[in-house]
Amino acid sequence: MVWGRNNAWDTALNTLLRLSYDGTAYHGWQSQRNAVSVCGTLTRAIEKTVGFPVKLHGCGRTDAGVHARDYAANFRGDTRIPMEKLPFAINSRLPPDIAVTAAYTVPEDFHAIQSAVGKEYTYYLYGGAHRLPLWHMRALHYPRALDIDALRGAAAQFLGRRDFACVRSVGTPVKSTVRTMYEFEITETDGFVAFRMKADGFLYNMARALVGTLLYVNEGKITDIPALIASRSRTLAGPTAPPHGLYMTGVFYEKSASPEQAE
Repeated sequence: MVWGRNNAWDTALNTLLRLSYDGTAYHGWQSQRNAVSVCGTLTRAIEKTVGFPVKLHGCGRTDAGVHARDYAANFRGDTRIPMEKLPFAINSRLPPDIAVTAAYTVPEDFHAIQSAVGKEYTYYLYGGAHRLPLWHMRALHYPRALDIDALRGAAAQFLGRRDFACVRSVGTPVKSTVRTMYEFEITETDGFVAFRMKADGFLYNMARALVGTLLYVNEGKITDIPALIASRSRTLAGPTAPPHGLYMTGVFYEKSASPEQAE
């Protein structure tokens, strides 16, 4: 059944798209009336491809300037285009900074955000006295020396089930600020540092605030992470790092909900 016939889109084929995008030119994922968004741009391309109205559900909110190497979104509607050919058809109608990488049929009750069991974000920065123009809006230039061991030690204290209120900005209301951080890895390669975080969910601006907090640790402005977490105070944590260094690098589902997910 095609969405639009008696508004019965909920009984139609459920399609999951995996995609990536450069968020520089967009005001985030969420559709906005007076701004260009990733969701709005992708929705128009899908509708032109399949020939019917689409209600697109993303796996989460990304802010203006944030990028995605692996993002997920689903929509309902009966398309005659085979799943293996759908990405190519949609991509032919997309700008070069957004690309669908795969398409799958998923169970009727699958929802890109509600069915997610984990997400991964990676934040990139580079050091040195001078900025690198080719990495403008791709990674944060941080000219101070970095103590990688100190950063790793501080990051390890955020692992496990914690109340992350101290690194949450005011935004979308949530019932709880408690999340489970499965991995928080910091690696350095050729002057670039990657902060990779995997959790069962992220609060608004949580990933960027964690990076800003660790940079305060690096600068000696924060010395007691357990006390910071216990305080639940956003004002005691570090600043929210700029958006252009942040990438969504993974979203994870149960195998029964998403057959392509090897998790």
